[in-house]
Formats: sequence, structure tokens, C-alpha cells
Amino acid sequence: MNDLLQYLARLLSFDSDHPLLFTQIHFWVFFLLVYCGFALIVTRRWRLTVRNAYLFAVSLFFYYKTSGLFVLLLVFSTLLGFALGIGMDRPVPQRRRRALMVAGVTVNLLVLAFFKYAYFFTDLFNATFRTDHQLAMHIVLPVGISFFTFQNISYIVDVYRRRIAHVGNALDFGFYTSFFPQLVAGPILRADQFVPQLYKPFFLSRRQFGIALFWIMGGLVKKIVLSDYLAVNFVDRVFDNPTLYTPFENFAALMLYSLQVYADFSGYTDIAIGVAMLMGFHLPLNFNSPYKAQNPTDFWRRWHISLSHWLRDYLYIPLGGNRSAGALSYVLLALILAAAAFRLHSTAFTLGVLALAAAIGLRWLLQPSHRRTMGTNINNMDTMLLGGLWHGASFNFITWGGLNGLGILAHKWWRRQGWIAHLLTLALLLAATSLLHAATGSPLLSMLRFAAAVCLAGYTLLHLLPQRSIVTAALRTAWFTLLTFVFISFTRLFFRSGSNLDPAEANEVAWRTASQMVGQIGSHWDLAQVPQIVAHYQAPFLLFAAGMALHWLPARLKRRCRLAFASLPLWAMALMAVVLVLLLYQFITADLQPFIYFQF
Repeated sequence: MNDLLQYLARLLSFDSDHPLLFTQIHFWVFFLLVYCGFALIVTRRWRLTVRNAYLFAVSLFFYYKTSGLFVLLLVFSTLLGFALGIGMDRPVPQRRRRALMVAGVTVNLLVLAFFKYAYFFTDLFNATFRTDHQLAMHIVLPVGISFFTFQNISYIVDVYRRRIAHVGNALDFGFYTSFFPQLVAGPILRADQFVPQLYKPFFLSRRQFGIALFWIMGGLVKKIVLSDYLAVNFVDRVFDNPTLYTPFENFAALMLYSLQVYADFSGYTDIAIGVAMLMGFHLPLNFNSPYKAQNPTDFWRRWHISLSHWLRDYLYIPLGGNRSAGALSYVLLALILAAAAFRLHSTAFTLGVLALAAAIGLRWLLQPSHRRTMGTNINNMDTMLLGGLWHGASFNFITWGGLNGLGILAHKWWRRQGWIAHLLTLALLLAATSLLHAATGSPLLSMLRFAAAVCLAGYTLLHLLPQRSIVTAALRTAWFTLLTFVFISFTRLFFRSGSNLDPAEANEVAWRTASQMVGQIGSHWDLAQVPQIVAHYQAPFLLFAAGMALHWLPARLKRRCRLAFASLPLWAMALMAVVLVLLLYQFITADLQPFIYFQF
């Protein structure tokens, strides 16, 4: 009896070494038990509030098993959003409604800032004033805090804007804020998308069951077969010590990391979509084949869609969007660039920031007709920089966001120009990087010089081919898709370098890793070594090729595969699931590989 009680105590207590991850058997036992209780409720057709209260309770337990006592933080955020929603929907003066909305957003952001950015701001203060202050406590980042914080902010703002009515039952609202499949790594649920589902009775057709199972199986394959295997057997090794590896291996690690992070994050959301569908709920699509994008703008319409839409609706548009940029837009950009200048203590960077400020000011004064375009560009950059900061409290993440913002602005400029301007721009870029590299020997300039030469050669060839040819159109699509993939992968150098680090050391260690990789990639390449390297890492490279080939399959074909699987007899589905489990077992690594986006 004592042994049983001890076992139950361990089962019900928080264990940081055994969190409820989708890739662990513990989660699926948990889900099986939850689903049994859920089936009992829905088959007896009890009130929907009972179902929602039950799922709210198990979601809180899930978060407790994942984050321990930080579940109290989730409860606090839930109660705050619920109370403010009721307060704003009452017949009160608009000024009071606005005050409640501002208070709700502010409190949520302050809580997020304390847990996620305390080390960042302390480090920035020390770098600016050359002090050595340390935090009096060690702050642990609660899992998924950015996701449920943004979810609550969207609810508060949407109730204030009267896009939705408040949720009148605390248990229903708690279920919305804590639904366990998407709680710790998204997708970010918008109230107008999910709240109406709280009041719909359970329905699951046989086809929906098959599609849900397909999503779960596909997500597990992405996570365990693609993401974890690539990480353990190649990517992590290179990022842990870039100087021990050749330029090609460093470059390849960036390319393979792009597939790893996609397979990891989209795999999690695929499993979440499938698990939610089994309970009759529908989560929004979070990825739409992002590596099919032919430019950075299109990429961000396809990648982490729920976050992109959140940033658009609650940051970009309030800043002015495509209309104009107010004083806040310029102040935000100035603060971020000034903070970077103080942190880096780089004369060249500071002079560059001052030159940029002077150029923006002169153009604003001398070309009033361009102010709207300038404002749109400023809003875009602010959104991408703050989006980068959302991912992590490190200047590496801000750099990553800034590079993506520059990519979007460059694409917007590019599509407004003719092909002659394109060729001249690439030729000038090649000449400038060649001269600067000759003078400085910088590895970064070496990389930029090579990129400019490749782009100029490829773009020239495309214009020499017959423009109305189907072959030319296909080559153009493949070329711009490849360029976009390489660009996005390069920006992830700064994303990956800042990941999986304690916030207290993220800035220094991440920047050092990124600098070492740039130094390696920008040094001399011995192409004779490439075949030997590929042969040595044959399995990761073959898996990368297979993963990208599957990713680039037409969306229509993928949909047909889902429907074909959903149409199979139940025994065939079960057989395929068993075979898949046996296959996954062969790929499971000795060390648990947590989902990358848990840290955000």
C-alpha cells in the first residue's frame, strides 16, 4: 500500500526530469486517461460547461506537470483576463474601458518582462553604465509564458474593440486560456477563433478521426525522425564548437538547422492540431510550407502564422501599418538601435546608426511624398525587431529579427525596380564588397561578396533565357525559392546561437558562437573535402534531402494523402500506427530533445 501511495505521489507531483512532452510515453498515457474521462462526459451529453471545466482542470494539471508552481502564474493571468473582460463589457464610460484595457495589457507585459527580460535589461544597464549589478535571485522562465500572455492580451484588446463579447463563465474562459495541446508552444489562439467553439457540442466524424490521427503521426515523424536526429547527429555538434569544423560543415549546419527547427515546431503544432481535433476542437494552421516561399515577405506569411497575424493586428497596425508612422514608431526604432549601440560599444555601429538617423531625417524633410512609404518601412522594422525580441532576451534574437526586416524591405524595394536596376544594384554590391574585403579581409564581407557574385550570375542567366518559356518560369521559381531558403537559414545563425542558453549568459555566448561560425563560413573553402564530409555524414544529409523533398511536394498531393489515410479501415490505421511507433523507436535518442519553442 505504501508503495502504491508513493507511486501515486510521484505521478501527481512535478518532476522537471519527466515533463509531459508529446514525444514521451507519459504524455500519451495522460492523454488516454483524459480522453476516457472526456468520452464519458460527451457521451452522456452533460452540459458543455462540465466538459469545459473538466478540460480546464486537466489543462492546469498538464501545465503543473510541465512547469510546477508556475501554474499559479497561469491562473493569475486567467483571472485577470476574465475580470477585465467583464469590466469592459459593462455599460461604463469609454474612458474607463480604455483604462481597463491599458491596465490589462500593461500587467501582462510587465509579468512577461520580469520573467523573460530581467537578465536582458540588467545586462543592458551594466553595458551602458559600465557597472556590474547582478540580480538578487535566479529567475526561471516559465514554459510557454509568451504564448499564453499574448493570448490573454489578444482577448483583452478584442473585447475592448468589441470584436467579441466577453466570456461570462470563469471555467469556460479558463479552458480557452489553458487548453493543453497548444498551451506551451502554440499556436497562439485568438479569442474570435476559439471562443465560439466553447459552446459547440462535441462532434467527430470517422474521417475527422483519421485526419487527426494522420496529423499526430506526421508530427511525431517530423519531431523524432527529422528534428531530433538532425540535431543530435550533426547540427548540435557544429554549433557547440564551430571552429572544429570546416567552412562547408558550418554552412551545412545552418541549412540542416532550418529543416530541424521547422520539423520541430511544425511537428509540435501538427500533434496539437490532431489531439485537439480528437476532442472536437479545431486549432488554426500555423505553417503553410514556408520553404516554398520565393521571398522573405511570403516566408513570413507561411511561417508561424499565428504569431505573424498577432504581430500584424496588435503591433504593426496600431503603429500605423501601411498608412503612416507616428512618433511612437520612430521612438521604438531609436530606442532599439541606441540600446544595441550601448551594448556593443562599437564605434562603427554607432556611426552607422547616426548615419541612418541622418538619412531618415533628411529624406523625411526633403521628400514629403515619400513619408508614407518611410512610415510603412519603419513600422515593418519595428515589428520584426520586437518579434525577434519576443523570441528571446538576447541581441542575437534582435539581430535575427532585424535581418528578416531588412530582407522584407529589400524585397519591397526590389519588386518596384526594373531588371536594369536589379543588375546594377548587384554589380555595385559585388564591387563594394570586393573592395572592402580586399581592404579588411573580413569573413563577413567574403560571404557577402560571394553571395553578390552568385546572385548577379544567376539573375543575369535568367534574363538571357526566353522569358515566356515554361522552363524559364520553373527555373525562376526554383532560383528565388533557393535564395530565400539560404537567406532565411543564414539569419537563423543568430537565432540558433541564442537558443537553449540561460538568459544570464545568452548575449555573450550566443554572439561568440555566431561570430565563430561567420569566421568559419567566410574563410577559405576546400571543395575537395566536400564529398568526404557528405559521405561521412551520409545519414543526416540523406534525411535532409528527403525532408526537403517531402516539404516541397504540392499541397494538393499532401491533402490527398491525408484523406486517403482517413478513408482506410480502422484496422489498417491501427496497423500503420503500430508500424510507425516501431520505426520511431529506432530514431529515439538517448537524451530527451525538448521542443525548441518551449523556451519562448
